[in-house]
Amino acid sequence: MSEQSPAAAAPVGYRHLFAVREFRAVFAAHALSLLGLVTAEIALSVLVYDRTGSPLLSALTFAFGFLPYLVGGTLLASLADRHPARRVLVVCDLVCAACVAPMAAPGTGIAVLLGLRCALAVVAPVFQGTRMATLADILGEGDLFVLGRSLLRIVSQSALLAGFGVGGVLLTAVSPRHALLITVATFLGSALLLRLGTRRRPARARTGGALVADSLRGARQVLAHRGVRLLLLLFWLPPLFAVAPEALAAPYAAELGAGSAGLGLLMCALPVGTIAGEVFAGARLRPAVRERIALPLVCVTLLPYAGYALHPGLAVSLLLLVASGAGAAYTLGLDQWLVRDVPEELRGRAMTLLTAGLMTVQGVGMALAGVVAQFAGVTATVAGAGVVGSAVCALPAAAARRTRRADARSRTTERRDGADRHMTGG
Repeated sequence: MSEQSPAAAAPVGYRHLFAVREFRAVFAAHALSLLGLVTAEIALSVLVYDRTGSPLLSALTFAFGFLPYLVGGTLLASLADRHPARRVLVVCDLVCAACVAPMAAPGTGIAVLLGLRCALAVVAPVFQGTRMATLADILGEGDLFVLGRSLLRIVSQSALLAGFGVGGVLLTAVSPRHALLITVATFLGSALLLRLGTRRRPARARTGGALVADSLRGARQVLAHRGVRLLLLLFWLPPLFAVAPEALAAPYAAELGAGSAGLGLLMCALPVGTIAGEVFAGARLRPAVRERIALPLVCVTLLPYAGYALHPGLAVSLLLLVASGAGAAYTLGLDQWLVRDVPEELRGRAMTLLTAGLMTVQGVGMALAGVVAQFAGVTATVAGAGVVGSAVCALPAAAARRTRRADARSRTTERRDGADRHMTGG
């Protein structure tokens, strides 16, 4: 029996993922690299502030984690398909380790530090897109793939809750430069796990020519499919608006007089809701139900933000954020459609494009929320993000529903015609 047999049976439950040896390696590498990234972000931000005393430059170390995603996700996307996936993943980890190592060297200039931070963000979408495509190879294209993607997202959200606290405690024990050396070790450990824990598979596509031209051609091929375009929009549009409360958490906490403790709770509420929604949908709902509720959830997941218009207190605001986060369970249904609709030879590029778009729209959404709040105020901006975002998301959701119904009717007709031809001997 092959390693893929668990995927073929597609039993429901996160625990079944760990019966697949390769997934255990991917999961451990993901947790290790997340630890490294969170540690690097905190350490680098502290290091830049200690060197310059500039809050702006310190904040830019975080901003540079968003902006270059679009560059890597569009211009380097074909790396995910034109080379064996394991090689791409290992090389990406080694490149990240090579970028972080000079950060820990004494005397490294601020411009170099920020440039290396950008390089990390350029590599990240290639790594994440390749890993997402590899999950389909390891777990198959059924329910286990959806649960695997969900579990990696849950780990990422959990890192938002615990990672910065752990990183802050770590920096009380070691200097920022020593913390960056820990990050180098985590990237090297991730590379070793992926090299030894996953098997070599051939490249998905035999493409030639210049890397950038091939990547752009692949992006056009991915976006040429109407159903895939709609799915990507459904992945990208909700986060564009969903980041508004996070971007404005500090001024909102100040308006409420909630202090630093209230700010921490506001920052945690959305990830808590997201984790709860994904765990419930992954563990309790059948695949068909997840697909059936995906589009309705896309349309309503932002609606709780409208409650900010009533100027609620801290407790109600937290409930609104948890409720909105729980609606993000729509991603499990979209994941299944995406892996089903994208041709295998384009899967790596599609996943890389998806990742780059997600990070880019979140950065854009944070910037837009700040600009609007400058004129309209915090509560009006968050409430507006809920109302406008819901209306905007409803448009591709309705189009996707029509497209999927048309595809289903077409498949039914083809099966009926095939059965008729078989019965008549045609």
